[in-house]
Amino acid sequence: MSLTHEAWADALRDGDLLGVACADCGATYGTPFAVCNDCGGRDVETTDLPTEGEVYTETTIQVPPVDFEGPYQVGMVQVGSARVTARLEGDGEAVEIGDRVVLDGVVESGGEPAPVFRTATDGE
Repeated sequence: MSLTHEAWADALRDGDLLGVACADCGATYGTPFAVCNDCGGRDVETTDLPTEGEVYTETTIQVPPVDFEGPYQVGMVQVGSARVTARLEGDGEAVEIGDRVVLDGVVESGGEPAPVFRTATDGE
């Protein structure tokens, strides 16, 4: 059965990162999809994703939307063979492309969670 947004959000709040993997071509995604973007296959299954990864790309939001304080960083994190869009937090320093990061909770807005990754230190 394909991953629902509600199941993805509940797992994220519990500290787990779920994605979907296409049984036809093997593509893996970090968010719920009912149809594979790569091959159009409909046989996608829920899969556990690593909670540690590498920053693939990042940007700094200088002018935040209502209800957010800025500036802050967002980006895409490569976790296994999937990429996840997330908030990025460094330990007093900006997170850079290629940095190792770990899942460190969620930020919520309007009842919707988004993953937060922070810079990994040795031993994580």
